[in-house]
Amino acid sequence: MSVMATGKTDLGPPPLTVDDLKNTPDDGRRYELVDGRLDVSPAPIFVHSRVESRLTIHLGVVAPLEFEVISTPGINFNADRTHHRIPDVAVIRADVAESPYLTKPPLLAVEVVSPESAIRDHHTKRQEYEEFGIPSYWIINPDPALPSITELRLEDGGYREVATVTGENVLKTDAPFPLSVVPHWLVAPGGGWKRHIGGSDEATG
Repeated sequence: MSVMATGKTDLGPPPLTVDDLKNTPDDGRRYELVDGRLDVSPAPIFVHSRVESRLTIHLGVVAPLEFEVISTPGINFNADRTHHRIPDVAVIRADVAESPYLTKPPLLAVEVVSPESAIRDHHTKRQEYEEFGIPSYWIINPDPALPSITELRLEDGGYREVATVTGENVLKTDAPFPLSVVPHWLVAPGGGWKRHIGGSDEATG
């Protein structure tokens, strides 16, 4: 004898989309989506904001005209708009800019690590950015004692670590365009960073 179950199945709440992010509070925290679920980061501390600002300025100065450097752009990773990330800094080609959110992989995504985001930046986002097809991914550790930049590049569908540069050493790369960055001058106090951040004694702007 067969038994037929009756009643309603509780499927739970529907997945969130970027439209739902309009209802999040303006409290300084970062609201992202992973498979329709909220992923919330604390408001960045000062050193995080310093690194993000200095890198955005520096990249903006040295970028050729066909590129655009953007701070904290929203990126939709799927057509359902249920997977939404906000890298700290990104570089795109100026002719593919989209509004209100990007839907294509930027040429470069940068994450500045905080204690709360270490696993997310080194593992979760690394895998997501890899699968989305972002050609270059930088992970910046803003530790004032020994700041570092790790450069990853997409090769054969996976990220390969190209370089990790620390302190006053210079990261030199040609992706997404030729540039140099000194980790120390992303975090060092004072105004001297403008002169030294590119690894020379000449001001960048």
